[in-house]
Amino acid sequence: MTPEMKGFLILSIIKMLVVFTVVMVGVAMLTLMERKVSAWMQNRRGPNRVGWAGLLQPAADGVKNIVKEETFPSEANSLLFILAPALAFIPALSLSAVIPWAAPLPVNLDWRLPLIGAVSFHGPLSMAVADLPIGFLFVLAVSSLGVYGIALAGWSSNSKYSLLGGLRASAQMISYEVAMGMSIVPLLLLTGNATFSQVIQTQQHGAWFVLPLTLSFFLFMVAGFAETNRLPFDLPEAESELIAGYHTEYSAMKFSLFFIAEYANMVTVSAMLATLFFGGWDIPFLHWDEQGSGLATLLTGAVMFLKTFFFLFFFMWIRWTLPRFRYDQLMALGWKFMIPLALCYIMVITLAIWILESVIGLTNPHVLALALFGLNVVLCYLVFFVLDRGYILSGSYHRSTANLV
Repeated sequence: MTPEMKGFLILSIIKMLVVFTVVMVGVAMLTLMERKVSAWMQNRRGPNRVGWAGLLQPAADGVKNIVKEETFPSEANSLLFILAPALAFIPALSLSAVIPWAAPLPVNLDWRLPLIGAVSFHGPLSMAVADLPIGFLFVLAVSSLGVYGIALAGWSSNSKYSLLGGLRASAQMISYEVAMGMSIVPLLLLTGNATFSQVIQTQQHGAWFVLPLTLSFFLFMVAGFAETNRLPFDLPEAESELIAGYHTEYSAMKFSLFFIAEYANMVTVSAMLATLFFGGWDIPFLHWDEQGSGLATLLTGAVMFLKTFFFLFFFMWIRWTLPRFRYDQLMALGWKFMIPLALCYIMVITLAIWILESVIGLTNPHVLALALFGLNVVLCYLVFFVLDRGYILSGSYHRSTANLV
């Protein structure tokens, strides 16, 4: 093995340990953040007994779940019952490996280590554990595997409530994966590449994609809420209907793995929103962060953290603000509104890009982004203030009113 390959492998292992440790600790702290945010919104204190200001509450919850009794339903399929939490947890955790968390770090090392020998690495080191050429397509593919864990958890428990929760989750996640995949097609049209690094670079030279692709951002964000089973899309866990949904029969750490997977998926969706539509680690209005230095890597990592943190807070804000959909409303939103809107949007953006680039001859990325932003303002007005006058998202209200009349 060459010294360069040894250096690449060692640095990849270090990145993997750092990213997964930060994600796991961050997921634990997100449970505390969720309880603190809900307490703040409801004008109460939240956890404040374990440690200073309740900071050790996640550790106490972890110890509690580790020492709790494991329960196994007598008629459950034991193998699948045990495997299901892992099938939900592993894809959720692995997705953080492909996100570029900061600007590339310039590395120039030549080491000689015991038992390993010569190790060298020269050049920019990506701050993603694996900088894959398929980028966000990998995220969409692997995130869809999580539905197997949830569906098998519902089926293997041999419980009607769990089975209904698993079926709801399967139908919901498959439905909104279609809209999520369609929502990033316009982004592919602008970048011509599926790698996260190229997406960030395109936004650095033009504008953050939230401006020229506003409706794509809206569709991706709503689909992200549905994919993570968060309110108002938490029908698989509807307590008032299904006790606890697909994990009704689970306890101890197997129960915790489902929630770790949910929060890990929240981190992934938040990081993707920040990367695909808000420039990722890019610091706006500055270009020195593109040159490459240790300070640039540190500051861009902090900027990426702040962007991701904002969307995590937004997830929690929505949870304690909006009520839960009915299941027919949830499916109607996905199939009757989001998928048709995504299809129409793809056609409109494709036509607009062809006219602006091939017919008019626009080559300046800033002017192109400004023109597409104007188009999106018009489209958003048509969608949210003309088409949606209570006949698309609130159709059931009008049906009930008509029946009363």
